[in-house]
Amino acid sequence: MSLIGQREGIEAGRLDAFVDGAFAFTLTLLLIGGSSIPDSTDKLLLMLGGIPAFAVCFFHIAFFWHGHVRWRRRCHEATTTGRWLSLLLVFFAMIFVYPLHMVFAGLFNGLSAGRLPSDFHLVGGTADMRTLFACYGLAYACMAGTLTALFGHAARRAGRAGFDTLGARREMRVWSVPAVIGLASALVALLLPLSAPGWMWALPGFMYALLFLIGPVVSRFNRRYGQAA
Repeated sequence: MSLIGQREGIEAGRLDAFVDGAFAFTLTLLLIGGSSIPDSTDKLLLMLGGIPAFAVCFFHIAFFWHGHVRWRRRCHEATTTGRWLSLLLVFFAMIFVYPLHMVFAGLFNGLSAGRLPSDFHLVGGTADMRTLFACYGLAYACMAGTLTALFGHAARRAGRAGFDTLGARREMRVWSVPAVIGLASALVALLLPLSAPGWMWALPGFMYALLFLIGPVVSRFNRRYGQAA
């Protein structure tokens, strides 16, 4: 391996280590016990009640982190564009973690009729729901959009080097779906009138069920436009 190749490998490794550490740090912000250790069984049970929300939040953070891991498999070189987009992903992750926790802590608190704890309470009613879903959707779209841009960058690099771009382009299309869904959810939350009935305010959240369509949508796109698309 040339000296330049070795240096690029070291730089790529340092960037990946930073991104991994940053995502790990975001998980510490979700710790169910906070910064305190329970000193009674009542506090222990209250802390354990936060496990369902923590588990879902953990999955979402790991979902985006694994997207960056998959990108690195497609782009081994250290590039300026890849570096800045990776840092942008970390920036959005630090923002995303707060509305993420609020959404799912509030969800499990509501589904359990208050038995599961939540630090978040809808004081302002539908106005608070609008703000929460808009922030969550925009942060979700920004993270997925950044991964879309990363895979697009990987595809362009592979194309210029004469390598196969199919895998990177497929990943780019996969990540574009959650980006669109997050943006659409935020838009619905912003456009819903504050006087809308309660069941309609669940719509921005239910839109994320469309994520299960990622596989069928991307597969149909590939069949319709060909593997070289």
